[in-house]
Amino acid sequence: MLERPGIRKPKRIDITSLDAGGKMPPQAVDFEEAILGAIMLEKEALKDAMETLQAKHFYSDKHQNIYECMLDLYNENQPVDILTVTEKLKVKGFLDIVGGPYYIAKLTSKVSSAANLQYHAHIVIQKFIQRELIRISGNTISEAYDDSADAFKLLDSTEKDLYEVKNDGMKRSYKEISNIINEAISLIEANVAKKDGLTGVPSGIRNLDNITAGWQKSDLIILAARPGMGKTALALTMLRNAAVDFQKPVAIFSLEMSATQLVTRLIASESGLSSEKLKKGQLEEHEWAQLHSKIQKLAKAKIFIDDTPSLPVFELKAKCRRLHSKHNIEMIVIDYLQLMRGDESGNKNGNREQEIGYISRSLKGLAKELNIPIIALAQLSRDVEKRGGDKKPQLSDLRESGSIEQDADMVGFIWRPEYYKLNEGFDGDPNQGEVIIAKHRNGPTGEAKVRYIAHLAKFENWDEDGYMGGGDEGYSNVVTYSSKINTEGEETPGGKIDMYQLGKSIQNQTEPENKDNGDDWMNDTGANITEDDNTPWE
Repeated sequence: MLERPGIRKPKRIDITSLDAGGKMPPQAVDFEEAILGAIMLEKEALKDAMETLQAKHFYSDKHQNIYECMLDLYNENQPVDILTVTEKLKVKGFLDIVGGPYYIAKLTSKVSSAANLQYHAHIVIQKFIQRELIRISGNTISEAYDDSADAFKLLDSTEKDLYEVKNDGMKRSYKEISNIINEAISLIEANVAKKDGLTGVPSGIRNLDNITAGWQKSDLIILAARPGMGKTALALTMLRNAAVDFQKPVAIFSLEMSATQLVTRLIASESGLSSEKLKKGQLEEHEWAQLHSKIQKLAKAKIFIDDTPSLPVFELKAKCRRLHSKHNIEMIVIDYLQLMRGDESGNKNGNREQEIGYISRSLKGLAKELNIPIIALAQLSRDVEKRGGDKKPQLSDLRESGSIEQDADMVGFIWRPEYYKLNEGFDGDPNQGEVIIAKHRNGPTGEAKVRYIAHLAKFENWDEDGYMGGGDEGYSNVVTYSSKINTEGEETPGGKIDMYQLGKSIQNQTEPENKDNGDDWMNDTGANITEDDNTPWE
């Protein structure tokens, strides 16, 4: 039993003292023997075992060696039986270590068939998890006694380890190329059946998906623009398209706007009712009916909203892991990157560029850890405004851009000529815009032409004939799609959304009396609205 530390506490403790009175680590050696014996008795048993068991799950070192030899034989397309396993152990120099041919033959006497293999494997994995929990707890206790340890980093590290035990305990920590090649071929074969060419999470915007093939797993995507250009509107459009039209569970972390404001934007986009009417609640009876009819789809989507302000990185990662574990989230949007905090402890020793670099590296690591795309919105510097010509953004325009560009797998910019009053040279259409893919680590760059509907604050597919209509295979004929969000009363990271109260909050939003002419102002809920009532939300 651990003694209560005195006044002079050591910085480190002996983790072996966690044995609680000399108890042995959790183990199930008899079940391990039964599993190995069953594999050598029945041809298909190893395939069943490989679905869950890794060599590290075995407590006994010699059982780990035997299982690894069995996997080697399988990868070499060789039979797995007493003779072949014995020979493989001899070739690798492990035969005497595991107990010789007698021990291998003895294993088959422990079981008569592989009928209970999955149950036995479950017991072995359970014991492995218990051992891992002891290890992680011991390391955490040891580090926690260190006065120089950063408590928040330790918390993040511990939670990450626990997440890996829960979610990755049945996956290989490393893979041989022979197995990876088989997986890659299977993925290619699966992609052949996708006639629309979308291999990732679709944005629902045809020209953009033609460049990206959808947002790819483990990618960090930076979507940047000047304030008022429409980055939040584009993010929400892509979020609802993925959730509604392609049934993908998605999440958004809004550090700038409240959950109600975001949903209000989605309602405006979904219902086709102008932001001005929703803001003032000036709806005709048929428009109320239209509103309630349209939001039925919106209310059923798997969209999760968290509006925690000034969110630190370690807290974001913890929330994302829980969302992924509980709801199998397939895409995450962060609005926006520069509003995040890198260090909960408030350490101000580093400069802002270093902090942003830490945030971007953390987001890339999280995307890889969860194996999902993460889209982080970002602000562009004022350098864009100082340039002449068409003022299209460049990678160097990213604010505090040092490592953002380096860490991102893809960097996109939003550009609308109307923003700079350049319509004359672009067919005079105020609705046109472009999503410029300036960096694409695993594919082509390019410019995707889009349509921006100002009074609804949403983006749509661009039709060269000037109207929205049917399109490419894999997309519905209606180019901007109907939407959905969390079901009424369903708990989300940002709280519960009540559709009735949401409607009342929209109706009660009013314009502040002290609005400054010519400047952006904030409505009573904090949403960014421009002076012109017909000018959209960003």
